Order: sequence, then structure tokens, then C-alpha cells
Amino acid sequence: MTEHKHENQQLWNEWSDDFQALWNANTVDGELPPAPSPFGSDGPGEPQPDILDSVAEKDYVELGCGGGQASVGTAELGAETVVGVDISGEQLQHARQLRDFYDVDAQFLKGDITNLSLPDDSFDVASSETVYQMVKHLDEAFREVHRVLRDDGIFVLSVPHPIHESLDVEKEIFERSYYDTGRREITINDDYEANLIAFDRTVADLHNSLVDAGFTVKRLLEPRHHQTTLNERSDSDLPELLWKVPGSVRFWAVAE
Repeated sequence: MTEHKHENQQLWNEWSDDFQALWNANTVDGELPPAPSPFGSDGPGEPQPDILDSVAEKDYVELGCGGGQASVGTAELGAETVVGVDISGEQLQHARQLRDFYDVDAQFLKGDITNLSLPDDSFDVASSETVYQMVKHLDEAFREVHRVLRDDGIFVLSVPHPIHESLDVEKEIFERSYYDTGRREITINDDYEANLIAFDRTVADLHNSLVDAGFTVKRLLEPRHHQTTLNERSDSDLPELLWKVPGSVRFWAVAE
């Protein structure tokens, strides 16, 4: 395993319990933890029914599934086969627990999304949320997604928006140029031994890598930061800049 993958795996193993506790912080006793599907009616950036009208009876894989929320939520929508893949064993423990809470059929596998131990042409739909910014060789990784999708398979990819990532939101200034791409090390918590290794890219870099891997991009969406969907701007103490820039960039692509 390369250095950056090992560092990210260690970070997610260390961070997993704290991260999932934050994710589930608003869960009321006796209620199920949240498990939103990217294909639900309130999916980020809105569903795209002209591209995919339903995941019912589809074979689906979540790439970098973390705590399995999208996998479980998509199983709830009636997907035929659901597989989640993640590099962190600690995250997968949370994913399997969430699956059992919801009593759905989903399989969770430890693995590298850049070298999937999955057969060719085995899925109709794939998705990934805030994962591929941690992948060094993007072209190779996208070709691997294309390999496991059937013809006309759908890939929904979301990563932190490069503009958002180049800003200091609190100070409302650019920390670096939007065009300053490459490796970046992020300290999540000083108590953790490992840091997050990310690779900054422009939106054009992401789009062109998808095209080069054999995808046709049907939609490109730029939703605001997810925190803005949970708050009213007029009485929110969120940094004002969060309301002015996209929080993520989201691609709906088709494997040709």
C-alpha cells in the first residue's frame, strides 16, 4: 500500500468513532440513525430522473462507503444488490451495524477503490461521496469504476468543491490559488497520529478525467455546503461565505 493510502486508512480508523458520533448526533433515542441515499427524493443536488428514474431492482456499489449510509439508504429504496467498499475496517464496522439496524440486505467489503476485487460489468449504478479527493491517480481510479459498471451504467460522483477547499471560510479569504493543485496534508485532530492526504484538482480536471475514462457527463451540479440546508440564513451563525460558494461538485455520468 502506498504512503498516502496507508496514511488515509490509519486516519479513518482513528477518526471513525468520532466521525460517526457527529453524523448521528441528532438521532433521537429509539430512532434509526440517518441513512440518506443519493438517489432519494431529497438527494444532494436533487435527483435526476431523466438519467436514472429509480434504483429499484438495480445492482449498486458505493465506493468509499464509510459508515454505509448511502448503501443502506439505497437498499431501502429497493436496490437488488448493494455492495459497499471502504479501506477502513473501523468504518465498515459502523456500516454493518447500520445495515443491521435497518434490517436490509447489503454487503460491505474492505478494499481499495482504485483496485476493486469486483467482477467486470457487475453493477448498474455506482456512487461516491467525498472520497475521490483522496485518490492520487484519478484516471486509473475512474477506469476502475468504468470496468465494474455495465454499459450505460450510472456513476454519481461528489467531492468537496475545489473553490471551497481553496478558501479560509472563517476569514473569507483565499488560502491558495484555485489552480494550485496537487498533494495537501490536512490535520483533522491533533490527537490523531495520522493526517488526511488530499489531492486538489480543478473542476475541469475532474470532468476531463471522467471523460478520459469513458464516461459521458450528463449533469454537473454545485450544491451549497450541506450545513446551509440545515439552517436558516437569517438566524444562522454559520460563516457568511458558506452561503456564497458551492460546498461540493457533483457529476452524473454514464459509462459508454
